[in-house]
Amino acid sequence: MVLNVLIIIAAFMAMEFMAWFTHKYIMHGGMWHFHKDHHDHSNESFFEKNDIFFIIFALPSWLGIMFGAMNGFDFKFYIGIGILLYGIAYFMVHDVVIHQRFKWFSKSENWYVKGIKRAHKVHHKHLDKIDSENFGMLIVPFHYFKEKSSNQQNVLINS
Repeated sequence: MVLNVLIIIAAFMAMEFMAWFTHKYIMHGGMWHFHKDHHDHSNESFFEKNDIFFIIFALPSWLGIMFGAMNGFDFKFYIGIGILLYGIAYFMVHDVVIHQRFKWFSKSENWYVKGIKRAHKVHHKHLDKIDSENFGMLIVPFHYFKEKSSNQQNVLINS
């Protein structure tokens, strides 16, 4: 039981690195065609080509859960659960909290939420695939969590 929980936690944590790596080198690399509309919001629609990455990241989770269950709930099952939990966290942070695709938590004053919004705003200031920064999602550089003056803070978060 403890080992299974540790596997889930390790898989969840590994996914933050995988998300960073994939975002920096694949989404801003060879698959920029799919990710570009996430940076360029001239065509405002609910769905983006970028949403294809939801399916790409869901596949290893589904396969891990399925094959792990078929083998008596071995380690693959728990890796799949860790990936699934990261996917849920990513969706909640990125699509709900930051981009407000669903208006569930629109007025948070939480220091962590403010920090990830600041880091993501800096990432999105570039409309091309080059020169972006802050490719992670849940772990961002500490300086984004430091308080800014209220005027500067409102510009970063609300613009």
